[in-house]
Amino acid sequence: MKLKEIITCLEKFAPPALQESYDNAGLIAGSPDSEISSALLCLDCTEEVMDEAIAAQCNLVIAHHPIIFSGLKKITGTSYIERVIIKAIENKIAIYAAHTNLDNMRNGVNARICERLGLHSTQILLPLKNQLVKLFTFVPENYASAVRDALFQAGAGSIGNYDECSFNMEGYGSFRGNERTDPFAGEKGIRHREMETKIEVVFPEWLTKNVVAALKQSHPYEEVAYDLVILGNEWEHAGAGMVGVLEKEMEFVDFLAFLKEKMDLKIIRHTAPVKRINIQGTISRVAVCGGAGSFLLKHAIANNADIFITADFKYHQFFDAENKIIIADIGHYESEQFTQEIFADVLRQNFPNFAFRITSVNTNPIKYY
Repeated sequence: MKLKEIITCLEKFAPPALQESYDNAGLIAGSPDSEISSALLCLDCTEEVMDEAIAAQCNLVIAHHPIIFSGLKKITGTSYIERVIIKAIENKIAIYAAHTNLDNMRNGVNARICERLGLHSTQILLPLKNQLVKLFTFVPENYASAVRDALFQAGAGSIGNYDECSFNMEGYGSFRGNERTDPFAGEKGIRHREMETKIEVVFPEWLTKNVVAALKQSHPYEEVAYDLVILGNEWEHAGAGMVGVLEKEMEFVDFLAFLKEKMDLKIIRHTAPVKRINIQGTISRVAVCGGAGSFLLKHAIANNADIFITADFKYHQFFDAENKIIIADIGHYESEQFTQEIFADVLRQNFPNFAFRITSVNTNPIKYY
């Protein structure tokens, strides 16, 4: 199987356009045209992981964290990053990473945490904005169905759990072609009036090129009239963090034990329980963010979460709970350790016969005594 086929599959699930500006998701090393026999899935592509890939004869490593975040000026083996890249090149092993684009997906990293905790009624804590585009176009009414089908096939018209969504309105359009035209309807030099259907569809911004190409290919007019408008709406299906509700309310201490079991934790750093938790004095509404999520604290509070589960809180940031919420810092690795399962699910669903394995290496650089 070609590497580019695997990349297309992964990026359909977690589009690179959703990654944060500081990130470096995507193909890190290797050629898209290379043949891939098997893959190793991991959280971090460390030297030990690369050695495991070599021993298992895997020629692709799929990681959550990119091994390279910024440009390398030298590759001499003086750092673990350089040594990983050298081993990858020497052994013809490709490296691919899906990082914040996977974090920002509704079915990504945070959804996996919610799933393990059995949360329901989940929603994005900080939805993305300015990621949706609305297309307006005008089509002869007899061709409206064919154009709509082409737009839907290109990815337009999907809203949440619904697809093939559009708004349509009938009306008359007029135009006059000059001597250089070959009009589909009417005659050159004469104003023509045509019954048309106005079609409106919404789609993610990164699909613009494909949607417009589909429109032009399926539209009968020589000159296709269309408008693209960036929407300022919050996109509830992509963004940072998630919040949901426990199946059953739990006492604070019981919830910590539950959290420890479900997330396979050795330790939890947390703030004191708050009197406000809820009327029953139990935990019910839970906010989560895989990795470093302190930037979402105010959003967790605004969403009336009883507890915020994330990682990498600094000492003074714990004071920001201000008796409004419980902060539970479970560790960066621990909060994202099940991300590998997401890669496995995507590959299994799309390539049932493709060989892959989840790393046996615990890449957590933090140890507990």
